[in-house]
Parts: sequence; C-alpha cells; structure tokens
Amino acid sequence: MSIKLVDMSMHVILTESGDALLWGFQDGKEVPGDKFRQLLFAWHEPSCYGTILELQQAGDLTLTVLPVEMVLPFFAEPNFMDILRWEGGNAATKGLLRAAPLLFKEAQEGRYSPSYSSFRNGKLQWTWEADAEGLYELDWEAMQSLDISSGSMSGLRSAFSAAVTSAHYADEGAMSELQRDYPALFQGPRNSDVQIDAFAEEEWLAALGWKPDTAPFRPALQLLEPDEEQDEWRLRLVLQDKTEASSLVPIRLTADGQAFGLWDSHWSPYIHERSAGWASRLAAALPSETDSDELFAEPLSDEAAWHFLSTDSRQLLSDNWIVMLPGWWEDASKRKPRLRAQVTSEAGGKGPSLFGLNAIVDFDWRVSIGNSELNEAEFAELLSRKEKLIRFRGEWVFLDPALLEQIRRIMENMKPEDGLSLQDVLQLHLISEPKEGQEKENVKSSGSRSTAAEADEDNEDDRIKLEVELNSHLLALFKQLGQPSALPELDVPAGLRAELRGYQREGFIWLSFLRKLGLGACLADDMGLGKTVQFITYLLHHQTGSEQPALLICPTSVLGNWQKELARFAPDLKVWLHYGKGRLNAEEMSAVLKNTDIVITSYTTALLDQEILQEIRWSSLCLDEAQNIKNAQNKQSAAIRLFKAQHRIAMTGTPIENRLSELWSIYDFLNPGYLGNSRGFQHRFANPIEKHHDDERTAQLQKLIKPFMLRRQKKDPAIQLDLPDKQETKVYINLTAEQGALYEQAVKDLMDRMKNLEGIERKGAILAALTKLKQLCDHPVLLTKESALAENTLLSEERRESFITRSAKLDRLVAMLDELRDEGDSCLIFTQYVGMGRMLADILSVHRSEPVLYLNGSTPKAERDKMIDTFQAADGSGPGIFILSLKAGGVGLNLTAANHVFHFDRWWNPAVENQATDRAYRMGQKRNVQVHKFISLGTLEEKIDEMLESKMSLSENVISTSEGWITELSNEELSDLFALRQSW
Repeated sequence: MSIKLVDMSMHVILTESGDALLWGFQDGKEVPGDKFRQLLFAWHEPSCYGTILELQQAGDLTLTVLPVEMVLPFFAEPNFMDILRWEGGNAATKGLLRAAPLLFKEAQEGRYSPSYSSFRNGKLQWTWEADAEGLYELDWEAMQSLDISSGSMSGLRSAFSAAVTSAHYADEGAMSELQRDYPALFQGPRNSDVQIDAFAEEEWLAALGWKPDTAPFRPALQLLEPDEEQDEWRLRLVLQDKTEASSLVPIRLTADGQAFGLWDSHWSPYIHERSAGWASRLAAALPSETDSDELFAEPLSDEAAWHFLSTDSRQLLSDNWIVMLPGWWEDASKRKPRLRAQVTSEAGGKGPSLFGLNAIVDFDWRVSIGNSELNEAEFAELLSRKEKLIRFRGEWVFLDPALLEQIRRIMENMKPEDGLSLQDVLQLHLISEPKEGQEKENVKSSGSRSTAAEADEDNEDDRIKLEVELNSHLLALFKQLGQPSALPELDVPAGLRAELRGYQREGFIWLSFLRKLGLGACLADDMGLGKTVQFITYLLHHQTGSEQPALLICPTSVLGNWQKELARFAPDLKVWLHYGKGRLNAEEMSAVLKNTDIVITSYTTALLDQEILQEIRWSSLCLDEAQNIKNAQNKQSAAIRLFKAQHRIAMTGTPIENRLSELWSIYDFLNPGYLGNSRGFQHRFANPIEKHHDDERTAQLQKLIKPFMLRRQKKDPAIQLDLPDKQETKVYINLTAEQGALYEQAVKDLMDRMKNLEGIERKGAILAALTKLKQLCDHPVLLTKESALAENTLLSEERRESFITRSAKLDRLVAMLDELRDEGDSCLIFTQYVGMGRMLADILSVHRSEPVLYLNGSTPKAERDKMIDTFQAADGSGPGIFILSLKAGGVGLNLTAANHVFHFDRWWNPAVENQATDRAYRMGQKRNVQVHKFISLGTLEEKIDEMLESKMSLSENVISTSEGWITELSNEELSDLFALRQSW
C-alpha cells in the first residue's frame, strides 16, 4: 500500500502474524527510520508517539514494526500531523482505509466467531462474521496485496483477532469466563488423524455451542440389538429429524464420505457439505470391523457390540455425537450382579439354640443377574459361557468379567456346607439394616464380609458386597437385639430388696437376653442411673441356678461400695472379697467357691492372681468401670481377656474417653473378634472417623455396636428420674501478680528450650512444662517447692491469710466455702494434684475449724470406706467438706450428701469431669446441685476450655482430648497456646 504525503509516500504490508511493516519515501529516496516514526506517529499515544516501535532492516530498507494489536485501532482512526497530506492511493490503500474502521467496529461490538482453521492448528483466534454489515462491499481481492503470505489475508485476520482479544479478553477474568463457557475451544483438535474438513464450519460452531445449527436434522449413531427379524447386532448412521425426534432416516457412507439414502430434498445441501466430515470423524473414532469400503455394512460380533456399548459410545458422546443405544443398556450397565447368602428356614428356629457369635448358620447361595435369580449350579453354567452380553430368560444382561470373578472367588472361599457364623450374618445385616417401616418378612441386607473384620484397601464402589437374606426366626431375633424395650418380660427376682424403675428393669431383661444368646453386653448408662442395681438383679436371677460363681472386677476405690450395695439389695447372695494380703491361694479358692455366688476383686489383684482366676470358668464376668481396660495392649487388659466365662458384661458410663481404640478394647473383651483385629479396626473406622469425620463410617460403627450396648442418659425423656436441677458455672479468676510473673517466665524458659530439642526429649519437656503451668494456676508453692504449711503459717491468721491470697483460686474457694458452709451446704472439691489436695485439707480444716476429709489413690480401702460412711451419715452430722483426687474419687462413689461440686483444676476430658460431678448428682440426691469449674483467665486453662467447648463428646457422637496432641504442636502453636494473654 502507498500513501502520498506532502513530500512523502508511505508503504505498508502485513506479516502472517498481523504485524504491520511500514516505510516511506521522499523525492524518490527512503525516509530515515527515526524521522519516519516521528512524523507518522506524532499523535499516537499507545506507541508513546512512536518511540517504543521497533525498527527492522530489510535489505536497504528500514522498516517500522507496528504490533498486531495496534494495527486496526491505528488505521481505523488515522490521526496524522497537519503537515502530512493524503494524495490519492491505489486500490489496496483504499481497501485498508475502508476495511479497518469496519473491522474494528465489528471487533468492539462482538460480531465475531472463533476461527475453525486456527483451531485445527491448535490456536485460539477470531474471525469476522461473513454477513457483517458493510464488509461485503469491500474489494477483498485488492486487499490481498496487503499480505506477505501470498494473498491469503492471514495477516489481516490476525490483526482482527488481536483487536477482539484486546477488546473482550484482555484480562484474566474474561478469559477464565470464556474457558468456563467454551472449554472445547482450549482443548485443540482431539484427534490429529481427523482432517481439517471433518466439520463444516457452521457445524463446528454449532457443536461448540457458539451458534445455533441451522441444519434440519442431527446425525446420530444407532446400535440395533438382535431381534426376531434380524438375529445380529448392527450399527447404523441415521439422521434424526429435529422437528420429529422419532423420525430416523438411515444413511450409508462410503469411505470417502459419499452419502446414500432417502431423505427430503431440502436436506441435501447440508448432507453433501457435511458427510465427508462425518466419515472422517467416524473412521478415526471407530475401528473398521470389516474390509468393506462401506462403513456399517457388516454385522457386529457380540464382543464388538459390547466394546461399542462400554467404550466406543462414550468416546463418540465426548466428540459431540448423538448415540442411540438399546433402552435396557443404561440400567443394565449400572446394575451389578448381586451375591446373596440365603439363610435356611430352620436356622435360629426351635432346633438347637444359637449360642455365641461363633454359632454356625446354614445358608444357600443365590446370585441375582438382572431380574433373574440363579442358584449356585445355574451361575456356574452361566460363567462357563464366558460371554459379556447374553440374552438370559428373556432379557439382555451385561456381565462384567471383573465382578463375576469376585463372586466366583467369594463362593469358592465360603462353602454352604461350612455355614456362616452368626457374627457374619449379624454384621452383614446391621451394616445395611433397613430403616424403620421398611422391614419385610424376608429382608435382604448387604455389606462386605470384611466390614468389621479386616482392613480392605480395595475401592468399595468396585467391590461386590455380599448380601444376606434372613429367615423369619433370625429377623425376629435381630429386631429384638435392636429394641430392648420389646423383649419378653422377666419376673424380678424375689430376693431383690429394691424397687426397680422401668428402665432398670429393661436393663436387667436385656442383660439376661444377651446371656441366653451367649453375647457380651455393655451396660453404659449415665453415672447415677443405677447400673449397680441392674447387675445385682441379673445376678439374683441367674446365680440361683448356676453351679459356677460370677466374678466382678472393679477399681480398688469401690470395692467397699460393691460389698455394701450387694448386702443392701441382695442379702441372700453369698459374696466373697478376693483382695488384700490375706487372700486365698488356688486350693483355698476352689473350696470357697463351692458356696459362693459372686467373687469381687480389683483390677490390680486380677492381674496379680491371673493364674488362679484363669483356671475357673465363671458363670459371668463383669467389669465395673470397664474403661480400665481401654488400653488393650497393657498386661492388665490382656490378662482379663483370658478369663473364661459363660457371659461377659462391661459396665461404664464412659465407653470412650479419648479414642475409638478404647471402644474396640471393651468390645473385644465382650465379643472377641466382633470388631475385627486392632489394626483392621483402626483402618476401617478409627482413622476415617477421628481424622476425617467420616459420617458414613460413623453410622456403620454405631449400627455395629448398638445391639451390644445399652446407654441411657439422665436427660432422656423416657428415664423420668425426677432428679433435682444441676447448675454448672465457670468461675473465671485472675492470676495474682506472683502467679503471672512465674507463668510468663515458665513459658519463656520452655520456648527457649524448644529451639534445641527434638523427638522424645521435646515431648517430655512440653508435658513437664504443661504440669508446671497447671500447678502454677493452682498455687505458686506447687512450683516453688517452698515449705508451704509450716505450723506457724497455719496457726497465725495473718500468715495464713497471706498464704491464701498468693493464689487467686484458693482465695476465691475459701470465700465461696465460707458462704455455703454458713448456709449448711456440703461440698466435694476435686483436684488432680496430691500436693494441692493436702494443702487444701490442711488450710481449710484450720480456717473453718472443722474436719475436712481427703481421699486420694494412696488412701487404704478401710479408710476410704470409713470416710464415705462418715460423709454420708444419715443424720447429716458428717463433715461438710470432702476433697478428692480426681482419678481416685471420680468414679464409683455415692456422695449425695454434697450439693456443691468444685473442680479446682480442670481435666482435659469433659467426660472425666462429668463422672466426678456425678458422685453428687445421682439417684438419692434430694437437693439442687451446683457445679463450679475454676478457670484461670489468660492461661492455657482458658484456652483449653475454649477448645473443649467447640468439640462434641466422642462418647455421644462416636472426639475428645488428651494431652498427647499438645506435644505435636509446632513451636509457634505452642507459644499461642501457652503464652499468657495480656488482657488478664
């Protein structure tokens, strides 16, 4: 192109990429590049008035390069210096000056489309719409001389594409939106073997979703199944009328894309334009089944038909083809074959009674294929045909070889003549137990045989799940397991000296029902609901006809309590206490047991005398406060598991304190193997629930444990305890200046040490610092180790007052005790530190001039029993202050004489604190109970309390907290947890 200026002419050509190359002449000589840029772009701000434009040398010419994104905007609105004057120009010049404003306007106003030719070359570019207003009048032939690339106008198209991108997709947000709406634009051609003319451009834009398809039909592939007229699979290409979807026109295509068939004449232009593309695309997507020149001429084999259904059809769908498959295929492809163990009608009936989870249940195999059911022999015959698609009993069935192999292996490993264990049947039933109201006479339940038994790494979605079909006997039995209130009534033993509440009678009946079946039972009622009297009723009912005695194992602190409760509620039972230095040897024990109904011993004694106790087969073995065996690996737990008993019972108000492994340990005692081994349980339940809060695994575990656990809570409406109110209050207390200074120093010392410690040393340092900080919140003396309670300190009121005020907690406790004792109320004070307990006992006894009881783990049994009796004096004359170690006094004691409970320092586990509170808030309590939880402001006590408030109890929702997690924190997290909040 040339433009004549006053004394100058300008020439322009476009590169294939759309950049404009410009140069000029004056008086027949080339204008120097710098001067040319200054004159031509004097008013052009985007190029900084020409200063940023590149100069290139082409032979003797110096070219100025105008970038592609500036070409159309520059020539659409040329703004030259006044001294430059246009003088005519050739046809190409006039074409560009006319085209640039029109094309730039089309780009700005959105009248453009993706370029199909660019797409086929893996590029995203834009082209103007062919019918854009005014463009058809341009002299396109003359404009071809603008382009370096042999008159293809690719440079002009690139300039237009750049203008579109600049106008609409210059920022990342707009480009992301384009990619979201038209992802296929960014994928490039799927198959490089497909020729560039595989689509007509309009067809491609329609497939893309950019423009509507104006063709009156849609091409589709249809798979025809064998029928009475034609006993073979066939694939055909059809045209579906857009106005009448049921109207299909079959057509044939030759390899070169020539179409044959009968169609409306107005379809012909579209068919002739597009059929070559269909042939090319189909040839690339579908491997030819014959050597014929025509596609779809030959029938498909069963194998080819299966491959088309399962694989080729999906590829065609992803390539925007319409694929018509037989109506049954969608359901058949999703429906897996099902393997079911059908329990025989006699199992669980009036024959030999079931006894234990290892009882064998007879069954027969049933395999469901589609809507048909096969026995083992029929399934074996079907397998022998080795077909993937078969017409079976009037319907087409898809047989996945991988799933059939799974069924074969399961049937091979589990022989009907060997039966299934009751445990297997129960687990399979529970995992998929139908919702209430869905039970039928025969209920089919599914699950994996390894549901609870072992960890399974396989993808469960691709695994055949064994089902079980119960007969009426087992269905009724399992229904009773899940509904204790529906169990047949039992008469309360005449020897019971108590009036049972309704829920207590239900508990006694439930224990007896599980004993009849040989199934272990976990009685997990809230503290204070009377687990003791339920077990005593159970003993009275069964021991009268038993030749073997029962064994009760409990914490040392409640041995005396059990003796008293047995004597109180069942004086006819013969009780033997196996405890202490003078306890019997094996020979002496054997003689005594002949005239004994129940033996009581402690966990420690059970370990020491395990050889004696393991030789006896007990009528029943009951663990009170069964959380004592929560660590399945310790010697005590391992020893107790070896004790032999007709029936096993665990009693606990907290079946889970910290981790699900504790629940597993209790259940492995009750019903060995029911929840699998420890490793398998950890993989299948504990990790998904504790780490990932897996709701499905939580629900599965709840179903598995429910039949063997009876848990009622005080708040349950059905309990109707008529207990007085319990009011819990958090008492927030500021540290004293001394406590604050020591606290900050302790944190600083710890963080300094953390820089150099690793592994076990780091964990040990953290736990030691944790104890220091908690003790410091109680009283500085616990940390300074000074002689705190010298006689002159106790006797001198001034010195005693000074000692009390060094601890904000102690100061507050004394004030509250003075008030409640003056009103005639009594209290329990729990602390986890022996030193703090002794200090409280000494100080309070002198301050109040009254006796103060103190019980901890080292208190002898006889002294414990005396303390409890004294405090619970029926005439109300007992001491009004009872200090207890949280561990020693937190379980198994009835201390309803108190109506105030103080938690002087906090425990990490709410369940443990609640257990301690329930020493006072339980049956027999006549007054409202007030619970006071002391928390030092700004310290880790407050921070831990906030964490506990944000977590639900693991025992209620099958997670809780222990100190171990703190040792895993980073140094920064440790600092955040321990550092004293300045707001205190």
